[in-house]
Amino acid sequence: MASELSLETSQGGGATHILGIFTVFNCLPLLSVLGLRSSNLQSPKNNKEHHTSEIGSERLFVRRAQAFVITLNFDRPFHAATDKVIFTAETGPQPTESLGTKVRFVPSKARDANHWSVFDFSTYENSLQVSLSSPAHAIIGRYLLKVEISQPSGQAKSFQLGEFILLFNPWNSEDEVYLPSETQLQEYIMMDYGFIFKGHENWITPWPWNYGQFEDDIIDICFEILDKNLNFLNNPSKDYSQRNSVMYICRVVSAMINSNDDNGVLQGNWSEDHSTGVNPLEWNGSVTILRQWHATGGQPVRYGQCWVFAAVMCTVMRCLGVPTRVVTNFRSAHNTDGNLTVDMFYDKRAEMVPWERRDKIWNFHVWNECWMTRKDLPAGYDGWQVLDPTPQETSRGVFCCGPASVKAVKEGDIQLAYDTPFVFAEVNADEVIWLQDSGQVKEILSHNTSTIGKKISTKMVGSDKRQDITNSYKYPEGSAEERSVFMKASRMLLGPTGSSYPYMERMRTAWFQEKPVKLQLKLARTPEWGQDLAFFLRARRLQGSEMGIKQLLLHVWLSGQALLHGGNAQTPLWRDELSFSLVQGEEKELPITLPFTHYKDQISDEKLIRLSGIVEIEQTRRKLLVIKDISLELPHLIIEVFGRAVVDKKLSVSISFTNTQSEPLQNCVLMLEGSGLIEGQMTINLGTIQSGDTIQAEVDLLPTKEGSRQLQVLVSCEEVKEIKGYKDIFVASASSS
Repeated sequence: MASELSLETSQGGGATHILGIFTVFNCLPLLSVLGLRSSNLQSPKNNKEHHTSEIGSERLFVRRAQAFVITLNFDRPFHAATDKVIFTAETGPQPTESLGTKVRFVPSKARDANHWSVFDFSTYENSLQVSLSSPAHAIIGRYLLKVEISQPSGQAKSFQLGEFILLFNPWNSEDEVYLPSETQLQEYIMMDYGFIFKGHENWITPWPWNYGQFEDDIIDICFEILDKNLNFLNNPSKDYSQRNSVMYICRVVSAMINSNDDNGVLQGNWSEDHSTGVNPLEWNGSVTILRQWHATGGQPVRYGQCWVFAAVMCTVMRCLGVPTRVVTNFRSAHNTDGNLTVDMFYDKRAEMVPWERRDKIWNFHVWNECWMTRKDLPAGYDGWQVLDPTPQETSRGVFCCGPASVKAVKEGDIQLAYDTPFVFAEVNADEVIWLQDSGQVKEILSHNTSTIGKKISTKMVGSDKRQDITNSYKYPEGSAEERSVFMKASRMLLGPTGSSYPYMERMRTAWFQEKPVKLQLKLARTPEWGQDLAFFLRARRLQGSEMGIKQLLLHVWLSGQALLHGGNAQTPLWRDELSFSLVQGEEKELPITLPFTHYKDQISDEKLIRLSGIVEIEQTRRKLLVIKDISLELPHLIIEVFGRAVVDKKLSVSISFTNTQSEPLQNCVLMLEGSGLIEGQMTINLGTIQSGDTIQAEVDLLPTKEGSRQLQVLVSCEEVKEIKGYKDIFVASASSS
C-alpha cells in the first residue's frame, strides 16, 4: 500500500528542498517523533525586511501579508515523508479558532493570501527552515507560535517556538493601510520626530516633537493601551477578535489617549492652573508621557491639551504600522448644537464676554489623519481620515472622534461615518459676533463666513517646512463650490428652515448695509514678549457713505484681553478710549501703546492678546467692531553641535539663551529630548536668569541610532513656559567613523 502526502523533495547544494507531492510506502522504517532542540526566529533578518529593525533586533516584529523565515533545529533530520507538522499561532487571553485568535495551518506549496501559510521548506542536516505568512486581514498583536509534530503511527509532540508581534503593513497592497509611496512611508511611519504647528493663523510656530515610536518598550506600551480599553475590559475575546480592523484600532486608540471614559493616557486641563501636574506646554515628546503612564499602572498623566493628545496618538499609530500625521486647524470651531454657527459676544466697551453655551472657537486645534481604505463607505472615500483623541464630544457614547473621511468633509457628505458633521463644522462653521448689553443680545456686529478653518497645516514630507492642506478639507472660501457644499451640509443638519439656530430671526432682520468706515488695528513693530506693544488704529471713511453727514464723529472703546487656547478671554488687562472725526474719503492713523506692565502678570501661557475696539458713530449710534489678535514673540535659543555625530561616540552640544526682557526669568529649567540621541529626557536647572544675561549649557550626547535625528530643546521658566528650539542631526554608523 502507498499513501499520498502534500510535499515532495529535491536535492541540491547540500540541502533538501521540499516542493510538492510525494508518495510514502508503508515499508519505510518507523522513526521516533522529532524532538525540537532549539528554534531561531531570525529576528535581525526578518525585522530588517519588515521595516521594524528600528524597534530592535532581539525580538521578532513582522507585518501582515509578508513572509518571514524561521529555523527549527531537531534531534535528528526532518523527513517530509513521515514527519507531519502543524503550526499554531495564538493571540489574546483565551485564543479560539472561532474568533480568529487561534489559527492552525499546515504546509502548502505557496503562500495563501487569504489564510495563514507555511511554505518553502528546506532542510540541512538536523535543521528545517520554513517561511510563514499571515493574511492581510490578520489580527495585529502579540502571538505565541507553536509547532506540533506527529507520525503516521500517531505519536505526536508539541513545541513552543517563541513569541512575535504582528503589525499593520502599509508596504503591502493587500493591507487596508497600504500607502503606495516610499517617500510618504518614510515620513508617516518611519520618521520618529516632527513638528506640530501652533500659535495663530498669522503667527504660525513650528513646535518640534519627539514621537519616539521605536524607543525601547514603546511598542509594548502601545499594546498595553489596547489591553486597557473599555471593550477589552468588558469582553477581552471579542475585543481581540476585532483587532484586524484598522478602523476599530483607530477608534480604540482615539478613546484611550484621553482619560474621560477610562484610565487613558492623558488627562486634559484647559485652565491656567497646572500645579498638580505638567503644563502641556512643557512636554517635548511622547516617550516620557507613555512611560509615565505605564510606570504608574495606567494612571492618566497630567496634563494634556489638543497638540499633546494628537502627538501621542501619532506615536501609537505609527508604532502599530498605520500611516499617521498631525494636523492643525487654525480658528477651529467647536459647534455643539449642529447648526454650523458659532456665536461670540462683546459688550459696548469692546470686552469679549463669557458665554454659557458650549460653542467655542479654538485659536487652533490639533488632530490626526490616518491613511486607510474605507470598505464601509462608498467608493472614493479612501485615503486620509480624521481621528481626534482630544475629548470634545462623545461618539457612540465614548469620547473619541473618527475616522471621518477628509474627502467626505470636503464634499459635505456628512451622513458618512464617523463623526463627519462635527469635523465639517470645525472647518466650515460661520462666526457671528453680537453686541450684548445687560445680558441681552442687542445687535449683530459681524457675520463671517470665512474666518473658521484657516491655514490647515501639517509637516511637509521630507522637510521641516509647513504644508498647507486647507484645500483637502474645503473648496476655496467664497467659491461657488464652497457655498454649495455648505448649503448641502446645512440642509442635512437643519432642514430647509434652519430652525435650530436661536438667533435666526435677528440674522434675517440684521442691518447689513455697507459699513461707512473701514477699520484696522495694525502693529507698528514686532510684538515681543517683555516689551510695550505699539500699534495704531487705521480708520478710513468710504466715499459716498452717510451722504447727509459732512463730518462723522466717532468714539472708540479699546480693550486688551489675554486670549485662552479655547477661544475665550480673561478679564481686560488694558482699556483705552479715544475720539476723532472723519470727512468723506479721509483716512487717519491713531497711535496706541499697550504697556508691558499691563500684561506681564495677566497674560496666559498662550502669550496671545486680543485687541478689540467698538467704534460708535455719534450721529447714527451705529456700532462697528475691529479685532486684532497678537501672538507675542518669545526669546530664541541658539543650538550648536560640535563635530561629527557617530553612533556610540560622544557628541558635544551647546545651548545658549539671552534674557532680552527687562526683568529676570525665575526658576528656569532646560529640558532636552531626542530619540536615538538621548535615553529618555535630560533636565538641567538653570536657576534665575537676570535681565540681559546670557546662559550657556554644554551637554554631551551619546547617539545610539544612525540616520536623521532631531534634538528637541525647551527652556521653561515661571514667566515663560515655552521657549523652544531644535537641531536636526545626522548620525553616521559606527563602521563609517
